[in-house]
Amino acid sequence: MAYYQSRPTIGRHFLQIPGPTNVPDRVLRAMDNPTMDHRGPDFGELGQRILASLPKLFQTSRPVIVYPASGTGAWEAALVNTLSPGDTVLMCRTGWFATLWQEMAERLGLKPRFIETDWRRCADVDGIAAALAGDKAHDIKAVCVVHNETSTGCTSRIGEVRAALDAAGHPALLLVDTISSLGSIDYRHEEWGVDVTIAGSQKGLMLPPGLSFNAISAKALAAAETAKLPRSYWDWRPMLAANATGYFPFTPATNLLYGLDTAATMLLEEGLANVFARHDRHAEATRRAVRAWGLDIQCADPRHYSSALTAVRVPEGHSANALRAIILEHCNMSLGNGLGRLNDRVFRIGHLGAFGDLDLIGTLGGVEIGLRRAGVPHSEGGVQAAISYLAGNK
Repeated sequence: MAYYQSRPTIGRHFLQIPGPTNVPDRVLRAMDNPTMDHRGPDFGELGQRILASLPKLFQTSRPVIVYPASGTGAWEAALVNTLSPGDTVLMCRTGWFATLWQEMAERLGLKPRFIETDWRRCADVDGIAAALAGDKAHDIKAVCVVHNETSTGCTSRIGEVRAALDAAGHPALLLVDTISSLGSIDYRHEEWGVDVTIAGSQKGLMLPPGLSFNAISAKALAAAETAKLPRSYWDWRPMLAANATGYFPFTPATNLLYGLDTAATMLLEEGLANVFARHDRHAEATRRAVRAWGLDIQCADPRHYSSALTAVRVPEGHSANALRAIILEHCNMSLGNGLGRLNDRVFRIGHLGAFGDLDLIGTLGGVEIGLRRAGVPHSEGGVQAAISYLAGNK
């Protein structure tokens, strides 16, 4: 019984939203193992192996903490472990998820200071630099940036944000959301001087939802000693103490950890440089298809293009939601919807995670069928443009 489908269908469902992504069979089989004693010796070995592999994915030499939670939980952990009530945090409204981070900060008693954008570009590095330079009293305690804004398909340049902090000589912590970029887009926690990196399991890590992560710097860990926001479940300190021997201070999501062990192995077997190149290649093929259709890419600056997803604007007078509904009905494919101010104005093509050339061609074929059925003005040949690029670029 296909309990997740509302009607009988032929062929597999194409899940091409920007997360959750398709879970590889190898990961599914790993999660299908019997649950083990999370206090027994076998689990300690599993935990140590996972905790040793995770820093490689974040490109850090320091610990990575794992929570049984969505990425939102990792956001909260990052804030409550490093900040105190009334602290000012500097953020860029690059899209819907940056807005949600602001709302969480406000509910926790922090004071977000927002730099606005048009949702068509990444974080405003010049604006961040100006705000830091003007903060002579160092009231700003953290700069919070979404690396890859899933609602818009724009990727921020974290190295440039770090350079702005360094140029201003500002002591603020740097907190970065990589929920839709880790394991898909080159990200360097340690080299870029990030203090807390936030991530989730359901995108580039090729797992179902349910695990979240904090990679932390020595500076962030020191901040946790004086931070005064309430925390218990999210407290890093008991986690790190238990993790030293491969265990957790509470019942972990054992079967998701089986999957994480396998997913991390798969990414490292492929090699991170190859993983990133694969995503870059599929993203460029997708953009070539969109241009061939004569449609606009939501991200307006090529320097900020995302390799995890492409958000596509529909022409004025046409409905992105109606197009997505037609594609779901006739092609059995799910595409991402527009969020916030982009509702019904864009559809989002996810091309991240366990994803190959034929997956991409099938996805773009479904979009082209949908454009025709929905009567959305476009030129033909998008799929062919993608094929020509893929065939000529390994």
